[in-house]
Amino acid sequence: MLLLVVLIPLLLASRTDYLSIQRKFDAIEQNRVKAGTRVALLASELTAYAQFELPAIAPQGIRNPSVELVGNNVAVGHAMINFAKLRTADGKAPGWMMATLLAGEREVVIRTRIQSAGGTATVFLERVEVSGVPIEGQALDFLIDNYLMPRYPDAKINRPFELPYGIDSVQVSPGVAYVIMRK
Repeated sequence: MLLLVVLIPLLLASRTDYLSIQRKFDAIEQNRVKAGTRVALLASELTAYAQFELPAIAPQGIRNPSVELVGNNVAVGHAMINFAKLRTADGKAPGWMMATLLAGEREVVIRTRIQSAGGTATVFLERVEVSGVPIEGQALDFLIDNYLMPRYPDAKINRPFELPYGIDSVQVSPGVAYVIMRK
């Protein structure tokens, strides 16, 4: 019973944050935000959005996502990921090496930096850690090529892309990301 008393406010806060960010996204998408406006997206709202929306995108293999907004245009994502379940959800069995090396659930931390201005942005993948072990170079390229890109072929990693809905830029500060609308 005590656990229920502790969890209910957390679940309600998460739902409130989700509804708040959904209203902000709807306003941006429906062109109801004035030119030049800075829309603040809190880290708690982004975390709630990830928690509510991720099951539709990746129903198996990812749990407990959270977003940390570090500042200086850096964001860090955290989640528990079972790479074998992700691969199986795609209808493909993981290879022996992948099944052996990355079997089971792993804590994954992804550090990204966004550079944006003039209606375009680039998201740079700065660091990935799996169970505290940094992955970079060819190993990181392997994970991107074999897990991220097959599942999300439209993902733009380390490549510029146009920001939609009249967004000029995105700035990440400690605890908050600002979506800045074009003037």
